[in-house]
Amino acid sequence: MALFTVDTDKCNRDGICISECPVKLIEFKEKGAFPTPINGAKALCINCGHCVAVCPTGALSHRSMTPEHCPPVRPDWELSPEQVEYFLRSRRSIRTFKKDKVDREILEQLIDVARYAPSGHNFQPVEWLVVHNPDEVHRLGGLVVDWMRYMIKENPQMAQMMHLEAIVAAWDMGIDTVVRDVPHLIIAHAAKANPTSMAASTIALSYLELAASSFNLGACWAGYFGVAATVWPVLKKALELPEGNVTFGVMMVGYPRFKYQRLPLRNPAKVIWR
Repeated sequence: MALFTVDTDKCNRDGICISECPVKLIEFKEKGAFPTPINGAKALCINCGHCVAVCPTGALSHRSMTPEHCPPVRPDWELSPEQVEYFLRSRRSIRTFKKDKVDREILEQLIDVARYAPSGHNFQPVEWLVVHNPDEVHRLGGLVVDWMRYMIKENPQMAQMMHLEAIVAAWDMGIDTVVRDVPHLIIAHAAKANPTSMAASTIALSYLELAASSFNLGACWAGYFGVAATVWPVLKKALELPEGNVTFGVMMVGYPRFKYQRLPLRNPAKVIWR
């Protein structure tokens, strides 16, 4: 199958697809010709879809997607700088949740948004583990506390720096500051051998966190859980990730108990201009 085909009735030979291809694998063979792939293009193509998405006439169809498969951009939905600023500033890390469970279909939609996050070389390495059972979330949180107890005993200096004694003491009194009594966890994992996995997972989870509010959900990074999931053998075994995959981030997700009323301040940006 050809890497891409060009509808010659629609193509105006403007060369936009050639300019925008990240790997520069499209060319005009000669003046007045239509775009064609360079030699070896099939092996080089990263299936990003830029060529299909950028064509103003919908003339180019890639072997993995056609213009008909790709929803059109909606100019009337584009946000102003003021709206983007408001959206990003109004995002809050939610740490108090209702006990209500979130339907699986809603979490699936949330992950479906997050999968469009960019990844190096378009590898799209991120995979997902959803811990949907609140009892299992609490059990796994207890394994994180077990790791903390180990750290307090074996590495007290690091434990002190991470305030682990206070967290364990709170847990023993029934106060959960590990997974915050959240009903669900969403874990991003990927192949350890893939050098793009860490950045891709971080970006995908950031997409997920930002998108959560549009589903009336709250989200917050589970930092202690994320650390323990990479170093504590008992927790790693409990997660049962595919062979070769490791945890690159954990998000607590549920319905917020409270609604924020104002946008808090942050430090001014420190910028160096060259």
